[in-house]
Amino acid sequence: MQSYEVLREAADQVGVKVLANALRVSPALVYKWCQPAADEDADASGARNPLDRLACIVSLTKHTGLVSWLCHEADGFFVRNPHVNVYALDAEVLQATQRLVGKFSELLGQVSQSMADDERISPDEADRIRSHWDMLKSTAEAFVVACERGEFGPDEEDE
Repeated sequence: MQSYEVLREAADQVGVKVLANALRVSPALVYKWCQPAADEDADASGARNPLDRLACIVSLTKHTGLVSWLCHEADGFFVRNPHVNVYALDAEVLQATQRLVGKFSELLGQVSQSMADDERISPDEADRIRSHWDMLKSTAEAFVVACERGEFGPDEEDE
Protein backbone atom coordinates (compact mmCIF):
# COMPACT_ATOMS: atom_id res chain seq x y z
CA MET A 1 0.00 0.00 0.00
CA GLN A 2 1.33 3.43 -0.91
CA SER A 3 1.62 6.27 1.61
CA TYR A 4 -1.05 8.35 -0.11
CA GLU A 5 -3.47 5.39 0.10
CA VAL A 6 -2.83 5.04 3.83
CA LEU A 7 -3.42 8.76 4.29
CA ARG A 8 -6.60 8.61 2.23
CA GLU A 9 -7.95 5.80 4.44
CA ALA A 10 -7.04 7.75 7.57
CA ALA A 11 -8.64 10.94 6.24
CA ASP A 12 -11.80 9.02 5.38
CA GLN A 13 -12.17 8.13 9.07
CA VAL A 14 -12.80 11.74 10.13
CA GLY A 15 -13.13 13.68 6.88
CA VAL A 16 -10.61 15.82 5.05
CA LYS A 17 -11.94 19.10 6.45
CA VAL A 18 -11.73 17.91 10.05
CA LEU A 19 -8.22 16.59 9.49
CA ALA A 20 -7.09 19.75 7.73
CA ASN A 21 -8.50 21.91 10.52
CA ALA A 22 -6.75 19.86 13.21
CA LEU A 23 -3.44 20.06 11.32
CA ARG A 24 -3.94 23.77 10.51
CA VAL A 25 -3.47 23.19 6.80
CA SER A 26 -5.83 23.67 3.89
CA PRO A 27 -8.18 20.87 2.84
CA ALA A 28 -6.62 21.21 -0.64
CA LEU A 29 -3.23 20.21 0.79
CA VAL A 30 -4.72 17.17 2.53
CA TYR A 31 -6.41 16.19 -0.74
CA LYS A 32 -3.00 16.49 -2.48
CA TRP A 33 -1.42 14.28 0.20
CA CYS A 34 -4.07 11.65 -0.59
CA GLN A 35 -3.10 11.52 -4.27
CA PRO A 36 -0.05 9.94 -5.88
CA ALA A 37 2.82 12.38 -6.31
CA ALA A 38 4.36 12.87 -9.72
CA ASP A 39 7.32 10.49 -10.15
CA GLU A 40 9.70 13.13 -11.46
CA ASP A 41 8.89 15.82 -8.92
CA ALA A 42 7.47 14.61 -5.61
CA ASP A 43 6.71 18.23 -4.63
CA ALA A 44 4.54 18.75 -7.70
CA SER A 45 0.75 18.50 -7.70
CA GLY A 46 0.70 15.50 -5.40
CA ALA A 47 2.74 17.30 -2.66
CA ARG A 48 5.01 15.04 -0.60
CA ASN A 49 2.91 13.87 2.28
CA PRO A 50 3.95 13.58 5.94
CA LEU A 51 4.45 9.80 5.68
CA ASP A 52 6.85 10.18 2.76
CA ARG A 53 8.72 12.87 4.66
CA LEU A 54 9.03 10.68 7.76
CA ALA A 55 10.22 7.78 5.62
CA CYS A 56 12.84 10.10 4.13
CA ILE A 57 14.04 11.12 7.61
CA VAL A 58 14.37 7.48 8.67
CA SER A 59 16.12 6.56 5.44
CA LEU A 60 18.62 9.41 5.71
CA THR A 61 19.33 9.19 9.44
CA LYS A 62 18.92 5.43 9.93
CA HIS A 63 17.37 6.47 13.26
CA THR A 64 14.12 4.67 14.08
CA GLY A 65 13.38 6.68 17.22
CA LEU A 66 10.61 8.60 15.48
CA VAL A 67 9.05 5.33 14.34
CA SER A 68 9.21 4.01 17.93
CA TRP A 69 7.67 7.25 19.17
CA LEU A 70 4.87 7.07 16.62
CA CYS A 71 4.16 3.43 17.49
CA HIS A 72 4.06 4.38 21.16
CA GLU A 73 1.59 7.19 20.36
CA ALA A 74 -0.59 4.59 18.60
CA ASP A 75 -0.42 2.39 21.71
CA GLY A 76 1.97 -0.01 20.04
CA PHE A 77 5.61 -0.95 19.89
CA PHE A 78 8.14 -0.94 17.06
CA VAL A 79 10.23 -4.02 16.39
CA ARG A 80 12.59 -4.02 13.43
CA ASN A 81 12.14 -6.95 11.05
CA PRO A 82 15.10 -9.30 11.20
CA HIS A 83 17.66 -9.33 8.43
CA VAL A 84 17.16 -12.86 7.18
CA ASN A 85 19.99 -14.60 5.40
CA VAL A 86 18.21 -17.52 3.76
CA TYR A 87 21.47 -19.36 3.32
CA ALA A 88 22.11 -19.21 7.08
CA LEU A 89 18.67 -20.61 7.94
CA ASP A 90 18.39 -24.29 8.74
CA ALA A 91 16.54 -25.91 5.87
CA GLU A 92 14.71 -28.28 8.19
CA VAL A 93 11.30 -27.07 9.30
CA LEU A 94 11.55 -29.13 12.50
CA GLN A 95 14.73 -27.34 13.59
CA ALA A 96 13.22 -23.94 12.80
CA THR A 97 10.06 -24.83 14.69
CA GLN A 98 12.11 -26.00 17.68
CA ARG A 99 14.03 -22.73 17.65
CA LEU A 100 10.73 -20.81 17.68
CA VAL A 101 9.33 -22.92 20.52
CA GLY A 102 12.62 -22.46 22.41
CA LYS A 103 12.31 -18.66 22.22
CA PHE A 104 8.73 -18.92 23.47
CA SER A 105 9.94 -21.12 26.31
CA GLU A 106 12.55 -18.49 27.22
CA LEU A 107 9.79 -15.88 27.37
CA LEU A 108 7.64 -18.05 29.63
CA GLY A 109 10.68 -18.81 31.80
CA GLN A 110 11.35 -15.10 32.26
CA VAL A 111 7.72 -14.51 33.32
CA SER A 112 7.80 -17.46 35.72
CA GLN A 113 11.10 -16.35 37.24
CA SER A 114 9.78 -12.82 37.73
CA MET A 115 6.67 -14.08 39.50
CA ALA A 116 8.60 -16.62 41.60
CA ASP A 117 10.87 -13.93 43.09
CA ASP A 118 8.21 -11.83 44.80
CA GLU A 119 4.89 -12.66 43.10
CA ARG A 120 4.99 -9.49 41.03
CA ILE A 121 6.64 -8.20 37.90
CA SER A 122 8.82 -5.15 38.48
CA PRO A 123 9.56 -2.57 35.77
CA ASP A 124 13.05 -4.07 35.28
CA GLU A 125 11.56 -7.54 34.94
CA ALA A 126 8.98 -6.17 32.49
CA ASP A 127 11.85 -4.77 30.41
CA ARG A 128 13.50 -8.22 30.33
CA ILE A 129 10.18 -9.81 29.38
CA ARG A 130 9.81 -7.22 26.59
CA SER A 131 13.30 -8.09 25.36
CA HIS A 132 12.43 -11.81 25.23
CA TRP A 133 9.14 -11.00 23.50
CA ASP A 134 10.94 -8.94 20.85
CA MET A 135 13.40 -11.80 20.27
CA LEU A 136 10.47 -14.21 19.90
CA LYS A 137 8.79 -11.93 17.34
CA SER A 138 12.03 -11.68 15.36
CA THR A 139 12.50 -15.45 15.43
CA ALA A 140 8.90 -15.96 14.33
CA GLU A 141 9.34 -13.42 11.52
CA ALA A 142 12.48 -15.21 10.31
CA PHE A 143 10.54 -18.48 10.33
CA VAL A 144 7.66 -17.01 8.31
CA VAL A 145 10.06 -15.39 5.82
CA ALA A 146 11.76 -18.76 5.33
CA CYS A 147 8.36 -20.35 4.73
CA GLU A 148 7.44 -17.64 2.21
CA ARG A 149 10.74 -18.17 0.38
CA GLY A 150 10.11 -21.89 0.13
CA GLU A 151 13.06 -22.82 2.35
CA PHE A 152 11.21 -25.78 3.83
CA GLY A 153 10.48 -27.64 0.63
CA PRO A 154 12.49 -30.19 -1.29
CA ASP A 155 15.71 -28.98 -2.85
CA GLU A 156 15.43 -28.35 -6.59
CA GLU A 157 18.00 -31.07 -7.21
CA ASP A 158 15.86 -33.56 -5.24
CA GLU A 159 12.92 -33.13 -7.59
